Amino acid sequence: MSDLLDDPIPGQNTPEYTVSEISGEVKRTLEGTFGRIRVRGEVGRVFKARSGHLYYDVKDDRNVLACTTWKGQIAGLSVIPEEGLEVVVTGRLTAFGAQSKYNLNVDEVVVAGQGALMALLEKRKKQLESEGLFAPGRKKPLPFLPQIIGVVTSPSGAVIRDILHRLRDRFPRKLLIWPVAVQGANCALEVANAIQGFNRLTPGGALPRPDLIIVARGGGSIEDLWGFNEEIVARAAAASEIPLISAVGHETDTTLIDYVSDRRAPTPTAAAELAVPVRLELLAWTGEQGARLSRAATDAVQRRAQRLRDLSRALPRPETLLDSPRQRLDLIADRLAPALQRGVQNRRLQVVELSGHLRPSTLRNLISARKDRLHNLSSRLSVRPIRREIDQQRDAINRLSDRMTAAQTLRLDRLRQQLDATDRLRETLGYKATLQRGYAVVRADSGVVTTKAQASKHEVLTIEFADGELTTRPIAGAKPAPKKAPKPPAPDQGSLF
Repeated sequence: MSDLLDDPIPGQNTPEYTVSEISGEVKRTLEGTFGRIRVRGEVGRVFKARSGHLYYDVKDDRNVLACTTWKGQIAGLSVIPEEGLEVVVTGRLTAFGAQSKYNLNVDEVVVAGQGALMALLEKRKKQLESEGLFAPGRKKPLPFLPQIIGVVTSPSGAVIRDILHRLRDRFPRKLLIWPVAVQGANCALEVANAIQGFNRLTPGGALPRPDLIIVARGGGSIEDLWGFNEEIVARAAAASEIPLISAVGHETDTTLIDYVSDRRAPTPTAAAELAVPVRLELLAWTGEQGARLSRAATDAVQRRAQRLRDLSRALPRPETLLDSPRQRLDLIADRLAPALQRGVQNRRLQVVELSGHLRPSTLRNLISARKDRLHNLSSRLSVRPIRREIDQQRDAINRLSDRMTAAQTLRLDRLRQQLDATDRLRETLGYKATLQRGYAVVRADSGVVTTKAQASKHEVLTIEFADGELTTRPIAGAKPAPKKAPKPPAPDQGSLF
């Protein structure tokens, strides 16, 4: 009975496998049949595990292929998969028996076609623009003449030679070159590290911090320039505290770093032209400005001199300025002589009045009377101390009397001298002094004659000279003036002196 059970059932000679055996066989079959393959599709769900492994799907319109990139393989990817991106993935097809699934272990990802690259670029561009990294207000001005220029580029390419040659022609400056890979998988990371490294340098240190950064690369396809479209490069350029010029590709090439940089140059040579001015042009401009300054100063002096001449024409002549003061002087001179005479007379009267009150005889009489009175009073006192005090007072009175007499005499002498000086001034200003200079006074019966018409009416004229008077004879043909009753002689006023 047992032998029947051990025999195979007729028609059922298919070998049996365990689950592990069939899973291993499937895995070996997949890996042996397909080996390393390339698959094109659109990236679907993307998930990065805590372990660092990257899981994502590549799909078309009907099927989905699970893909895995291990943590150690991610650094070698030129493009990180993003959802919605059309890519071509390369790797080995394998199976995961624990879940009865197969997937593709991807170690290389490239964008499938330029259209997909442009779509990815446009997506990143919109994202960075929404964050404000393209805003003109955050862009920094370039220094006019940087002392040190940092260049991020390949040290072996033609780009650095073009920059050095252009700077040597325009205005030689010190350069710090940070060598980087300008294409490939390491391009984006090295360029971002170079920008951040320049910003970390200490100003004025052993390795000085540059005043300007130039990120440069020659032309190429969009795939060659893709490293400068990576988000890490764009954010590093936007965060740079040093002004940055992007010069990636030719004039028609545009990358993300061009939008976030402070200035874009169409070529590396143009970047060198933007970095420094032309030294000879600066010298010529300086000379021109100096000449303009000299001309402006000369013109300003000439205009002010002409303005001064124009204003001087409006000023009055010097002789006209003195007309009014001269007339006032003549009026004051005419009033001076009478004023002096009145002043002398007033002061003479004052002196006479004062001298009447302060005559020496009056003072002596007053002092004698006081002495007699004092003597009478002293005779009444019998106390000796009082007599001594009286004697002392008498001596003091005598001394004061002598001093008063001397002071009064001195004052009278001084007043007399002033009066004499005033009289001499009066004589000098009188008409007598004028006669000494050759002038004469003509008089007639009616008084002083001042015109020829008055003189022709009189038969006899008296001419007073400095040394005497002269009576003229009758003038022939002159009509005799009617005789007038003789005037009584003028009273003699006497002399003030």
